Amino acid sequence: MTIISWILLGLLAGAIAKFLLPGRDPGGLIGTTLIGVAGAFIGGWISARWMDHPITTDFYDGATWAAAVGGSLVLLIAYRLLFGNSRD
Repeated sequence: MTIISWILLGLLAGAIAKFLLPGRDPGGLIGTTLIGVAGAFIGGWISARWMDHPITTDFYDGATWAAAVGGSLVLLIAYRLLFGNSRD
């Protein structure tokens, strides 16, 4: 996959993570999508590095999507824990 497809995957993973964890985010829509992009990169890196699942060139690989959404969820939870009360 190219860098553009990883960014697209990250945007979609961020939207899925936001759907799975509804509520107010400190960064709003833009912050959530950026967390999704970062989560896709981190999830793909962790999957390739420690889970022995190489990054494939197929955009529709389920394990790649699971790693991207999982990374986005982890980052979104951490972001809410660190900065969750900043909008109150």
